[in-house]
Amino acid sequence: MEIALENTNSSRIARALVKARSAAGSPAMDMVLTLLVVTDDENVSEALKTATMLSREHPSRIIGVILGDGRGAAKLNAKVRVGESSSGESILLRISGELTKHAESVVLPLLLPDSPVVVWWPGKPPADPSKDAIGQLARRRLTDAEATDSPTRSLKAVARAYSPGDTDLSWTRLTPWRALLAAALDQSPGEVTGGTVTASASNPAATLLVAWLESRLGISITAKRTDAEQIMSVVLNTSVGDVVIERIDSTSCQFSVPGSSPREVPLGARPLAMLLAEDLRRLDADDIYADTIHHMLENS
Repeated sequence: MEIALENTNSSRIARALVKARSAAGSPAMDMVLTLLVVTDDENVSEALKTATMLSREHPSRIIGVILGDGRGAAKLNAKVRVGESSSGESILLRISGELTKHAESVVLPLLLPDSPVVVWWPGKPPADPSKDAIGQLARRRLTDAEATDSPTRSLKAVARAYSPGDTDLSWTRLTPWRALLAAALDQSPGEVTGGTVTASASNPAATLLVAWLESRLGISITAKRTDAEQIMSVVLNTSVGDVVIERIDSTSCQFSVPGSSPREVPLGARPLAMLLAEDLRRLDADDIYADTIHHMLENS
């Protein structure tokens, strides 16, 4: 069921939510968290579609927040939806006028009680997510440098304001690379003496990969530049030969470890909903990510 509200307030939105639940035959829904999606008119449709897909694994109350023009009188429009292509419920808030300066006051009464809150900025993030008015409501704050005009610069800017609970999806995109490299080093008895990461200078995941390898292995990693959008290869030099992960195409790579035959393994881009689902499986601070970005900033 969907209910549209014009010139409304948080109390009326909450009542509409109860009405929609009852009409959907689900007066009580078993949801595990509140996901706040702070976006704009251009990206709201795709962002909420992704969040709805995510709710199948993590049943959630999804609250989309669009902050409009801050001039003029305060205005709040809302759309409440329950039980349509989702195991949770969603609220879309369009906030404009003076109310944009106090958007958290609209959001706060709509959060699920006694449940964690996660906020995701699908586009340009605030300068300091943990001090942002809506960001302060959340235990986890997810940004995506890759979705900005200057990905590496955006990653470093958000990293400078890091607070426990912050994560950028560029780090989540690295999970398959980190898993392959960890497996390779487990199989190779040699000491790592150096290495090279080949990727575009504008690839924020590659920047994090270099910092992660250096901080964990205590060695210097060379960043080799290419025009390709994806990370193209990682070579780790060891005392018994090179560990090599080299991209074959957009969805696979060749994995080589000293003493073993090379083999092909899948390594394609994962959908955004899958990245978010991975991040929501743990709601505590990621200490390895914190160490990685601190190393990145110290050496940039």
